[in-house]
Amino acid sequence: MATRLLLAEDTRDLNRALTTVLEHAGFEVVPVYDGEEASDLIARESYDGVVLDIMMPKKDGLEVLRDMRAAGVYTPVLLLTAKAEVDDRVSGLDAGADDYLTKPFAMKELLARVRSMTRRRTEYGTRNLTFGDIALDAETFELAAGNAVRLSVKEFELMQVLVMNADRDLSYKYLLGHVWRKEPDADNETVDLYVSYLRGKLKWVGSCVTIGSVAEGFRLAMSEGQA
Repeated sequence: MATRLLLAEDTRDLNRALTTVLEHAGFEVVPVYDGEEASDLIARESYDGVVLDIMMPKKDGLEVLRDMRAAGVYTPVLLLTAKAEVDDRVSGLDAGADDYLTKPFAMKELLARVRSMTRRRTEYGTRNLTFGDIALDAETFELAAGNAVRLSVKEFELMQVLVMNADRDLSYKYLLGHVWRKEPDADNETVDLYVSYLRGKLKWVGSCVTIGSVAEGFRLAMSEGQA
């Protein structure tokens, strides 16, 4: 499954050029042209990486980034800017950027940075994650709320993806590509089976977090009345 990127760059010629280069390198690219559109898509969909221009209309890249991190979205971000001052680099990194690239840049350097950034996404999997009243321990594979239960490796990997993308719809295709990437025999029924396991364990630990069914997939959310 191709690595999925959101590319937010308001200069249309540059956006088209970057999209072409990234797609030629094997990435799936969703191009947008202002910060509001970027924020809307990040809130609704899941990406493996985000490339943000700092200077954009409606909402600048730093605002988009700060809102992502405040919402608990851990997707790695590469910032693009025409400014080279140290203060701009510091502001971007303080806001939660994973990397920073100053215009003008060579396309080879952009590709190298994006590849490095998206590989680094797996580092978020070593963190202890929380959402609502649940905690997911990366060392013990425990899911905890009122009680605690140990998950199998595949249950843990699926729960990681769900927590890291909480409150967003995740398609079967996305889940198969991220949790069962090396298992070509896995299908939608495989996802259904493991979701049923996790639903049972969420109930057992006494959590108010639920895995709801949506069109073509699932969504991790707080149960009604608990949000």
